[in-house]
Amino acid sequence: MHAGDEADSLDRATRDFIAARPQLFGIAYRILGSATEAEDIVQEAWLRWQNADRAGIHEPTAFLTTVTARLAINHAQSARVRRESYIGPWLPEPVDTSGDPHLGAERAEALDLAVLFLLEKLNPVERAAYVLREAFDYPYQQIAEILETSEANTRQLVSRARKHLSSQRREPVSSDAHRRLLEAFVAAAQTGDLSALEGVLTADVVSYADGGGMRGASRIPVIGRPHVSKYVAAFAPRFWPERDVRWVEANGRPAALLSAGGTPVALLSIEVSAVGIERLMWVLNPTKLASYAASSDR
Repeated sequence: MHAGDEADSLDRATRDFIAARPQLFGIAYRILGSATEAEDIVQEAWLRWQNADRAGIHEPTAFLTTVTARLAINHAQSARVRRESYIGPWLPEPVDTSGDPHLGAERAEALDLAVLFLLEKLNPVERAAYVLREAFDYPYQQIAEILETSEANTRQLVSRARKHLSSQRREPVSSDAHRRLLEAFVAAAQTGDLSALEGVLTADVVSYADGGGMRGASRIPVIGRPHVSKYVAAFAPRFWPERDVRWVEANGRPAALLSAGGTPVALLSIEVSAVGIERLMWVLNPTKLASYAASSDR
């Protein structure tokens, strides 16, 4: 091959990769629940694409999807071990979806932070099968090829994932209703209004604080309306003063970004059903907040 042909080949490879990149990131992010780790996977996929024998590859996106999914599954297996030693609750790394609401997917499925949190309970192969089917609408046969398993087993993997999610969450509400409950919660939390807090929380609400071991973050989930209400009210006097609240979007849902002196200190996301707020998810880990800010800039 002449130098000119090599340059043309690399140019085509670059164009093909750039076209597929949003989808590749979307797949890796949903499998891993971490934007930082997903970026690393996409970068590794690019290196493998550069070094591949591309002459025999007729569907670049299919090839890149397969590489990305398998890399993400392998990475997820080691990530599960690391997260077992994580200090306190581990929550998915939020991303700002206001500029790219579907992260390269045809549907926004498996993007909600609450869904990503529940998907952590699945093994990486189940999670990948669910993501490829529900978020990207891949045919079962193609997913089976990516996962190197049978179509029948792939259907079982997706079915198990669906059952897990349906058993763990109620039907979500509209974005407007979600926003109203979030605003009502923040208003009640700022003043420590116990009655107002109890009015927006479900009986079995759970509050998770992901601080990655930082001081002041609860290292165990707080469970139940009375406990969560009192916990939030108790922190009102010292947590909310001098906190600026900005209404943002995280993973396709309304969220509240709390800052102090211009520095983000928390991102609050909630899971909401017709009954009220089911989960509170406080991302306090500075690294994850920095990642959210970076995704917002991107």
